[in-house]
Order: sequence, then C-alpha cells, then structure tokens
Amino acid sequence: MRGMQNSYPDGKFPWRSAGAVFFFLSALLGFELGVSVTERPDVVDSGLLVKAYFSLSLFVVGGIDLGTPVGGNAFGRALLWLSYFGSPILAASTLIGALLQALAPQSWYLKRLKDHIIVVGDGELALSYLRVLRQRDTKVPVVLVCSDSDPLRIDEFKQSFNALTVTGNVTHEYFLGQLRVERAKKVLLLDDNSLRSYEAASILINLVPGIGSRIVIHCGSLRFMRAMADTRVAQSCETFNSYHLAASGLVRSNLLHRFKDTRDKDVVILAGFGRFGQTILEELQRCALKELDTVVIIDNDAHRRVLVADEQMAFSGQYKRHLFEGDISHPEVWGRLSSDVELDGGSTVFVLGTGHEDVNLRTALWIKRKYPGAMVIARSSKESRFASEVAQDHDIVSVSIAQLIEDNIPDSWIDIN
Repeated sequence: MRGMQNSYPDGKFPWRSAGAVFFFLSALLGFELGVSVTERPDVVDSGLLVKAYFSLSLFVVGGIDLGTPVGGNAFGRALLWLSYFGSPILAASTLIGALLQALAPQSWYLKRLKDHIIVVGDGELALSYLRVLRQRDTKVPVVLVCSDSDPLRIDEFKQSFNALTVTGNVTHEYFLGQLRVERAKKVLLLDDNSLRSYEAASILINLVPGIGSRIVIHCGSLRFMRAMADTRVAQSCETFNSYHLAASGLVRSNLLHRFKDTRDKDVVILAGFGRFGQTILEELQRCALKELDTVVIIDNDAHRRVLVADEQMAFSGQYKRHLFEGDISHPEVWGRLSSDVELDGGSTVFVLGTGHEDVNLRTALWIKRKYPGAMVIARSSKESRFASEVAQDHDIVSVSIAQLIEDNIPDSWIDIN
C-alpha cells in the first residue's frame, strides 16, 4: 500500500486543541487569582503577557523552572496544579503521536478508522461520487483505493475531496482487513474491472458477515451484470451500471415531461445503441411504454447489438421497432429513415447518444433545422460549456453522462447514518 497523504479527515472533535486551550487558560487564571510559584514569586505582580508566557512555558518544560504553586486561594492553586500536570502530558502525547504518524502514517491512520466510506476506483465515476458526497457531508472519512500512485491524481483527491488515498489489491483479504472494512459505513466498488469488483465483494461477504447491504458494485458491462443477477453477490449487494443510472435520469428528467406534453404517442429515435442507448430503451419500456408509438434504432452494428440486448432485455411488442444499420453522420441513413417513418410531427424525440461527441452535436444541429418541432438530445461524456451554449442557442438539449450520474446518485449512498 502506497500513496498515503499526510493529513486526514476524521470528522471528530479536536480534543488536543481544546485540551491545550484549557490547560493554558487554567494556568493563566491561576496566576490571575493570585497564585505565585516558589522560584519566581514576582510572577503574581507581573502583567498579563508575562503570565501568559509562563503559562505557555508549562507545555515545554512543565514547572521545572518555576517551582511549585504557592499562595493565592485553593481554587487558583488547583487550576495551576492541573496545568502543571496536564500541559506536559498533552505536549508529550502530541509529540509521540506525530512521531509515530511520521514513521508509519498509513498504519497509524488506518488503525483509527471508524464509520468511514471506502471507495475503490479513481476514474470519472469515483470523482462524480465524491463531488456529490462532499456537497452533502464534508466530514465523513473517505478512503480511496487507487489503481496506481500517480502523484497528481493523489493530490487531486486530497485537495478536492480530503480523502485518504491508498494503493492495493482489493481481492486480497489482508489488504481489505487493513481498510477496517468491518467498521465502514459503505463500500463502493467503482472500479472499471467488473469481475474484480464482484470478486472483492465475494471476499468481503465471507470476511464480514452481513456487510452485503453496505456494498455497492459498479458493473461496466450490462451483459455481465444481467448474467450475474442471480448470484449470491448480486443478491446480497447493490449493483448498478453507470449508463443505466444516467439513462434512467434522462428519461425521468426530460423524456417523461415531453411525452406528457404531446397528444399522440411518440416516435423515439435512438441514434447509437451502445450501453447508453440500450439502457434508455430499457427505462422507456419500464416507465413509459404506453407513450411509445415507434422506436427507431440506428447504429453501425445495429442488428448484432439488438440481438445481444434481446438475450437479456425482452423487447416489448406494444410499439413498432425499426433498425437502421449505418453511421448517423451519413445522409443516406436519414434518407432511408425519413422514407419509412413519419418524423415531421411534434411527437418525435431524437437521442444522439453515440460515443462521438462532436458527431452527436453536429448531427443534432442538422436535425433541429430539418425538424424544428422535434425534441433533440445530444449526449457528451463530460459537461461541456461550449455544448451547453450551442444547445441553448439552437433549442436542443445537451446532456453529459457525468452530470446525469451525479444528479441521480441514490441518497442511500450519500446520506449515511
């Protein structure tokens, strides 16, 4: 394990700082109440700054140079004696703790972990989750397991999210034990390697009985996630796909409102039928089936992708379905589409969801000019100021996968009691 930072969030009351203030004020108040010391009897007649100086010196040399408290009332002497013992003990314990932390910082902090969140993965999904988490809770301790020890990325997680960053193999029981998984509030396996995430979850379930309800697994492959749905790990833990999270958010926030505003059933054109397009259609079938008249699928590999999706996602027969194989930037594809499907009405929605952001945006502008009454949605991976400006100027909808994910992260992953 490497890449540990020198400062950590613990979300706890600063007892050491409060103790230092308490012992300093105790000594100062004792001097003010008329208590003197055997080696410096003149301190009782000194000014406030001199008394403050002697009070601070107790943290360094105790009362060795000052002698023992004499005079004054019993309460004042008790306060000064309290500071005589407390100040050097606090200073020594702080020094020892700092030394131990410097010699073995990772082990020192990991042993103290409790009620923390463990995030495995350092990609865009982890960044999105931590952004949302820190907007809600700035104090909960976060341990981030990175795939490498890139100093720039480590510094980003520390500065932006105040996270402890470590590097290790989450499929090793010893490493998981070091993370104090039994004390964690939540374990989010957001790595891109789906099989490794399921493996880590399986080990965790065997290592800590009952932890399954606290584990969230991201599976990058929809096909794999659907195939694993009946396994013990999938039924014990919460599994999700980032594109499914984004697609369900898009349907709820944009498409359902559009469907309610149109009288007739709608024609939905999915230009791009990868993970995003498939999960949009799955969500439409789940919550807006009665609103669909026709679904058009356009993709370079449309027939194969539909066959693959049809293995685990049953297509409904309650709407018409058309497949067009080809590049969405090719005019011939749109020519064939317009001859087979009526697109001029206001009940038409175009979703440009391929992995080519520039093609999505350019095609969206062309479609909006050709079909001004239609709703046109262009997808990007990250939020783009330029794409948002273009969309606003031309009455199209620009959506980013990252923003859709952040807007639809379940509250149960964030508001952890």
